[in-house]
Amino acid sequence: MFTGIVEEVGVVAESTDGALRIRAPKVTSDAQLGDSIAINGVDLTVARLEGDVFFANVMPETYRRSNLGELAVGERVNLERSVRPSDRLSGHIVRGVVEGVAKVESFTPEAEAIVIRFTTPPELLRYMVVKGPVAIDGASLTIIEKTATSFAVSLVQYSQEHLNILDKKPGASVNIETDIIARYVESFLANR
Repeated sequence: MFTGIVEEVGVVAESTDGALRIRAPKVTSDAQLGDSIAINGVDLTVARLEGDVFFANVMPETYRRSNLGELAVGERVNLERSVRPSDRLSGHIVRGVVEGVAKVESFTPEAEAIVIRFTTPPELLRYMVVKGPVAIDGASLTIIEKTATSFAVSLVQYSQEHLNILDKKPGASVNIETDIIARYVESFLANR
């Protein structure tokens, strides 16, 4: 489990079919083989450590549902180690199970913030509510607006400086994980 509070922006050292190598001095500082690290919100397992670089295998299902297959050497990625029982839950409950992708539509400055709008399929939008959480490339953010085809978030300065989202251009894909609580509520009500 994760919180969606990105700890480090790492750099892709290698991206091959079925594997990623990520340079990340902070998250590798205490990493062990078998640990879970979310890469752009996708929970992957540390399969090998080489100094400040970790290696993770990527299965075809993960490529189908995420943007990890688009990663190139040198690209920056959001990273978070899994939560320990004693950690604060500062973001929201993030499983690291990406449900699909959204496309960056626009960036709009608003005072010191930047509003980012995304287009995404209805099957993901149905689990999003205004003022509710969404994980975008693994970062826990709050939805400030929603339409039938899109949603928007607002980035404060701290988030602008500590996430990889501003590296993206309109049309770029981002990984989306909706709120698991909304999914459970829907499932429970459907079974009534």
